[in-house]
Order: sequence, then structure tokens, then C-alpha cells
Amino acid sequence: MEKNCDFKQILQEFMPNQKVLADIASFFDVFSDITRIKMIIALSLREMCVTDLTDILKLHQSTVSHQLKLLRDANIVSYKRAGKQLYYYISNRHVEELMLTCAQNLE
Repeated sequence: MEKNCDFKQILQEFMPNQKVLADIASFFDVFSDITRIKMIIALSLREMCVTDLTDILKLHQSTVSHQLKLLRDANIVSYKRAGKQLYYYISNRHVEELMLTCAQNLE
């Protein structure tokens, strides 16, 4: 019985609070969509504008724009402006490592 009590105390010390747990769940929710995964992979190779992503991934502009907004909101991608064009890139390099780890473990 004492070991169980020790484990509960240890677990309570290491368990993140509800907000952090919710943030983790939201972060991983981004990866539940194949279109977003394709976009993350493409953007990990080079920065691209919406037109590039639309052409390469054979998606509608509205779909690409919507998915980019979700990725921006999740702090996974960001953009830089060049004239009237916005170029998107992976702003969280841990995402590239996560994608690589997933791919290697699922092969």
C-alpha cells in the first residue's frame, strides 16, 4: 500500500496541469489531418506560398488557406511577406523532428 501512495505522489508532481494537458492535446490534434501533414512535409523542404502549395498538393486555394491558418494558430508555421506574396515556413523545428520520428517508427 505504501508503494502505491509513493507512486501517486510522484505522479502528481510530474503530471502537467490541465491547461498544459489541453495544449498538448490541441497540438497533436493538428496532426490528425492528412492534408495538414502533407503541408507540413512540403514546408519542411522549403518555404512556399499558397499558390505553390495549391499546385504541388493539388488542393483548392481555400483549403490550403484554411489549413495554413490552423497551422499558424498552432504555432507550427509562420510566414514572411515578399511584396504582395506570403511565404510560409515551418517555424517550430521540433515539428520536423516529430514527423521524422513518426515516419521512422511507422515504417
